[in-house]
Amino acid sequence: MHEQLPFSQPSGATAAGLAFIRTFLEHHPTPDGFLGALPFTGLDATGGSEHELQAVVLGRGEDIDLVRTINRSNYLANIVKRAASGEISRRKVEELQHFLNAEEEQVWENSWVRFPRRLLGPRADGLLNDDLRADKGVADSQPRSDLGKFVQHAEGEVWLRLPISYLLKLALADLLDTAAGQPDLLRRKGEQLLEHFTNDNSSPETVSFYVCSPEKPGRLGVELARESALRFLMSQTLAGYANGRFRLRENGQLVRVYFSPLPGGRQKKLNTLVSDSFYRELFMSPCLSGWQRGEEKHRYMALCHQTLSRSQLNGLGKLKEAGIITRNLVVLPNTSNISLANNGIHISLGSRKLGDWLQNAGSGFGPAEEKHFGDLAIKLVEHFLPLFVGTYSAAPRRIAYADFHPEVALGFLAHELDYTHLRMLWRRWKKKAAIKVGGQPLTPFGPDFIDRNVSRFFGLKGDYVPDFRLVDYFVCLLSTCRCPALDGSLGNLERLKNDLDDLGVFDRNMAAYLLYRLRTMDGMGYSGFEGRYYSLFPGFGADMAEAADLQVLLTAVAFRHILSGSVHHHDIPDDPTVESERRQIFFGAALGIPTFYVAQNTGNRFLKDILSRVEEIRKSRRYPGYLRVKNRAYRLALVRYLREEERDLVGMLDGAGLLASLEDRLRDEHRLSAATRMSETVLGKPGGSPLDLDAEVFNTSLEEGYRTRLRLQQIREALDCLNTLFRNAGRDPAVDRHHLGATVDAILGGEALESFLRRMADQFGREEEDRDTDGLGRLGFLITYATQLMDGRNRRTPQH
Repeated sequence: MHEQLPFSQPSGATAAGLAFIRTFLEHHPTPDGFLGALPFTGLDATGGSEHELQAVVLGRGEDIDLVRTINRSNYLANIVKRAASGEISRRKVEELQHFLNAEEEQVWENSWVRFPRRLLGPRADGLLNDDLRADKGVADSQPRSDLGKFVQHAEGEVWLRLPISYLLKLALADLLDTAAGQPDLLRRKGEQLLEHFTNDNSSPETVSFYVCSPEKPGRLGVELARESALRFLMSQTLAGYANGRFRLRENGQLVRVYFSPLPGGRQKKLNTLVSDSFYRELFMSPCLSGWQRGEEKHRYMALCHQTLSRSQLNGLGKLKEAGIITRNLVVLPNTSNISLANNGIHISLGSRKLGDWLQNAGSGFGPAEEKHFGDLAIKLVEHFLPLFVGTYSAAPRRIAYADFHPEVALGFLAHELDYTHLRMLWRRWKKKAAIKVGGQPLTPFGPDFIDRNVSRFFGLKGDYVPDFRLVDYFVCLLSTCRCPALDGSLGNLERLKNDLDDLGVFDRNMAAYLLYRLRTMDGMGYSGFEGRYYSLFPGFGADMAEAADLQVLLTAVAFRHILSGSVHHHDIPDDPTVESERRQIFFGAALGIPTFYVAQNTGNRFLKDILSRVEEIRKSRRYPGYLRVKNRAYRLALVRYLREEERDLVGMLDGAGLLASLEDRLRDEHRLSAATRMSETVLGKPGGSPLDLDAEVFNTSLEEGYRTRLRLQQIREALDCLNTLFRNAGRDPAVDRHHLGATVDAILGGEALESFLRRMADQFGREEEDRDTDGLGRLGFLITYATQLMDGRNRRTPQH
C-alpha cells in the first residue's frame, strides 16, 4: 500500500502535505498501525447535527399575525390604490385578498405569533430584554432600532409579536421559572440549552445539545440519532408548552413545528403575490437569538435572499447559452426566491486526532495541511454522495406538467453544473418524465391556460422526483476556470466567491455553499466536516443513524487514500468540467434520472477506478466519446468498492451490516428507500404510484403528512428513545442509581416513568398536549436530565 506514494510527482500537493504523509507512514509502518492511526476510525470521531424545522400556525386568518400584518400594511394599501387607478392589474390584488380571506385554509407557514407580555415569567422576560438590545456584548446597549416590530400596545396592554423560532427559546426560559423544587442541575443544564435554540433563516433551527461520541467503533450514528430524537422531542414539548402557557390556542393560534424539507405550498403561493422586499419583511428571521448584533445578522440574511433571487434570474441566461431554452417565450422566475425556506439536517463530524495534530506544534500538521487534506477528502467523498440521496433522506415532490419549464424545474442547477452535463441531464429528465406525445417529450408552452389544456387533453402528468430540495436549493458552488473551490489552497473559496460575485451568481460576503463542507479548527474550534446534503429522515434510528455511520466510514476512507498517498489532488483535477462530471451523478439521483454520461478520457482517475467496477455500462451511441452509466448500477458498484477495497476499514468500523442494509435499500428502492416510505404516507398503501395523484394534491397531502402522521411517528420514537435511555442509565455502573431514581421521582412527582411517557404519548397523539402544561413542563425537565446524563456519558468516552 505505502509503495503507491508518487513522491516524484508532487503536482497539486503542497510540499508540507507530502512531508506530513512521509512522516505519518514512517511512524505507522504496519497495516494495522496505519489503520488505527487514521482520523475518524475507532472512537476518534465526534458528531453533532443541526435541525431546520418547519413552523406553522393553525387558525382562522383573522387571528393569525401574518394575515393581520399584511392587511394592515402600507404595501397592501398601496397596491389596492394602484389597482383602483388602473396602474396595475386588479387580478394580483384579488388573488392576494383571496389568499388572506380563504376560510378553508387555516395553515400559515412561518407566521409569527402574538400574546400579552404579562404572560412571561421573570426569567423569560429578562431574556427577551437582553435579546432586544442592539449589541448584547455592551452592557448599556440601546434597544434594537426595530423594537416596534416585537413590542406593541393593544387592548390596553403590551403585546409581543415573535417568530416561532424565538418562541421556542422563550418557552424554555419560561419553563425554567417553574423549576422551584426541582434539582439545581436541571436549572443549570436548562440555561445551557437556551443557547442551542437559534436561527438565521425563516425556520426554527436547533443545534446539538451535546457533542456525541461512539461507545463502539462505527456506532456514532446511534448516538447522533438519540440526541436528535431528544432535541426534536424538546422542540415539540416547548411548542406545546407555549401554546398553553402563553394562551396561543386560546387566542386562535396553534403552533406546530416538524420536519418538512420543502417550503409549504401556501408560502410559495404568497411569495408570488408580494414583492421581494415585502416578502423579506414578512419572513426573514430577525435573528433575535444566537447573534451578538442581531440586526447585522438580519441584514446579512436579507443579502442572502437578494443574492439567491438575483442568481435565479441570472440562471435564465445560462440556460439559453446552454441551448436548453431555445425560444424567447419563458416563464420569468419570481423576483423573490423562496429557497431559504427549504429545511434540511446537517450532520457534522469532528476528529480528535486532527485536533491533536493541529494543537501540537511539532506534528507538522497546521492550517495549510488541514485545508490541503480537507479539500481532497471532500472531493473523494463527493463520489459517494449518491448513496445517500433518496435512500436515507429525501424530499419527494410531484412536478406538474405546467411546471416542467427548464427555467422553473432546473432550479439552481444552471450554476452547479457545466453546460454539457446540464444539457445531458435535461434531455434525460424529459425522457423519464410523463410529458411525451407520440413518443416525443413536449415541454410546456408558457401560458397557463394553454399548458393546463395540453396536460388535460394528452394526459401529461409531469414527473415525480425523490429529493427535490437538492435541486430547489443552491447546495454547492461550481468552480470557475481560474478559481477552484477545492484545490487545497488557503483562501480558495474567497477567490471563488469574488469570481462568482462578478458573474452575478453569488455574493462574496456570503458563506460558501458546498455539499460537504470543511470545518476548520480556527473557525469552529474543531477540525472536521459538515454534511449538508440531507433533506428529511423518516426515522431517527432506522435512517439517520445509518446515514451518519456511512458518513463516518466514507470520511475515514478518504483519509486512508490521502495518508497512504494513493490519491492526490491531481488525480481529481480541479477543473469545473471534472467537478460537474461527478456532481451530475448526485443531482441525477435526486431527480430519479436512471442514467448519466462520463467522458471516456476523463481526467478523474478515482472516478475511472469506480467505473471499472460498474456492471451496466456501455459506450454511448448518442454522445460519442462518452460512457453511458446506470445510476443504480453505479451506486451498487460503490457498495462493492467499499466491501472489496476497504474491507479492513469496514471491519474496523463494524460496517458489514451497514453496507448490507444500504444494498437492500438500493436493490429494493420501491419498498425500502426513504423517498418511497415518505410517499406512501400520502398514498396510504405500498406499491402505489405518485403519478396517480394530481401534483397539487400529492404535494399538499405530503405537507399534511409531515405535519401530522410523520410528526407523531417521530414523537413516539423519541419517547421510546427517552424511556430506553433511562433504562440503560439504571444499568450504567458510572451512574449513581439512587441519585437517578430520586431525580426522576422529583421531576415526575412520584409517577412511574413508563406510565408518564405513555400518558404523554397519548396526549400528543390526540394533539391535546398543550392542554397539560404541567405534564409538558415535567417532560421538558425529563429531557433536560436525559441530556445531562448523555453529556456526562459522552465526556467519559475514551478519546482514542
